[in-house]
Amino acid sequence: MRLAPFIAGRYLFAKKSHNVINIISAISAIGMAVGTAALIIILSVYNGFDSLVRSMMSNVEPDLMITPAQGKVFVPEGEVYDWIYDQPSVKNMCTVLQEQVFVNYDGQQGIALAKGVDWIYEDESPIRDYVLNGDFTLHKGDIPMAAVGAGLAYSMNINPRFISPIELFYPNRKDKISMSNPLASVEIVHLWPSCTFSINTDVDKELMIVPIKTMRELLEYDQEVSAVEIRVVEGTDSKEIKRLQNEISARLGDGFKVKDRFQQNESLYKMIKYEKAAIYMILIFVIIIISFNIFGSLTMLIIDKKGDIETLRSLGAEDKLIRNIFILEGWMISLAGLAGGLVAGIGFALAQQQFGFIKMPGQFLVQAYPVILSWTDVLLTAAGVAVIGYLIALLPVAAMKRKS
Repeated sequence: MRLAPFIAGRYLFAKKSHNVINIISAISAIGMAVGTAALIIILSVYNGFDSLVRSMMSNVEPDLMITPAQGKVFVPEGEVYDWIYDQPSVKNMCTVLQEQVFVNYDGQQGIALAKGVDWIYEDESPIRDYVLNGDFTLHKGDIPMAAVGAGLAYSMNINPRFISPIELFYPNRKDKISMSNPLASVEIVHLWPSCTFSINTDVDKELMIVPIKTMRELLEYDQEVSAVEIRVVEGTDSKEIKRLQNEISARLGDGFKVKDRFQQNESLYKMIKYEKAAIYMILIFVIIIISFNIFGSLTMLIIDKKGDIETLRSLGAEDKLIRNIFILEGWMISLAGLAGGLVAGIGFALAQQQFGFIKMPGQFLVQAYPVILSWTDVLLTAAGVAVIGYLIALLPVAAMKRKS
């Protein structure tokens, strides 16, 4: 059993009669190393951006959100909400009333997602950390204020330093629209911009945060809300969040939906997973192309070692042993490249993760390229490259078997 690895190892490190075989073998190992390192580095950078996106989205999406199973609004009342407040893992719970509204600002018109929030959200919202201009506040005395996404503010020229009010329009829910005087059938509220913020492009281009009292006035509701947002204490593990979700859902019954952060934006997080899988498959395909150098070097080695093959057969070696020698020879080339690529890729990822020496161009939320090394990615990369190397090594040996 040890004879095949011993001879394969001697072939790998010994000089061949044709120097070109050594060169092709070295190129093959280097190519596999470069491909392996690139796969680890790119997946780690992707993990970094993925974490950054999730972190930014967490400032908009709560850990858990209660919504009605049917209809748009409900009144949050009952013992279940007292029970939620009493849970040690719950940091806060706020009520939300949101709707798509028509916006007018100093002659500029547009559509916005107006999110009315209560004082708990105003006091403890993490969005204040992403303010670009102004101060995050929704009240200035008795005057209602609005925090506006940077994209929406840019498209409508909204500036917290100006004194022009923002006008929000929404059709009257209780009366029919008058064709002779449509404005008489529209509710209007006025508020002033307090700040602009930037979370990400999709959020920034439509979101406007306003007091829930203002939204109730616009939509003509008394105590109704469209959702109850629950945020947990920082560091709470996923098991506890899942327990809370299941318990709240059971207590509320079938009339309500309790969604975690993934379910609130399921399409986005699924897309993130699919993109990572696609990146992995594309880079694995590149490694497959690189690995065909091993096919060439191993084919030439088999031709070069015809004399040794005949000698081994004369000494009683079975064809299985001879095939295993050359399979292991080809596999060792890929494993050598794999080892070198793992060291280089892991080393680079850890260095960038720790020191951030490669900076992001232009103005961005982070100064250096975000990198997060995942050992799951390392294991998947190692397994993928090892399997590819082994399968490629089988091809010339299978051809040798047919010829013999």
